[in-house]
Amino acid sequence: TTMKYGAKNRLVGTVREIKRGGIMAQVDLDTHGEASLSSVLTLDALDDLDIKEGDQLKILVKAVNVILVKE
Repeated sequence: TTMKYGAKNRLVGTVREIKRGGIMAQVDLDTHGEASLSSVLTLDALDDLDIKEGDQLKILVKAVNVILVKE
């Protein structure tokens, strides 16, 4: 079956680095363009998804707030 989702902002990226903490992990991704993104998730979720450095992932962005700053 195909997973359905409501997020319209979709990218593909490669896991560059995983930083593990006591409960949470930060996953840094390169999007094969000019952007890089980070995602924070629980260690349980990271292990359940079996995410490893070098993996190619779909990235879905559904943000409540996006703040732009021009200095």
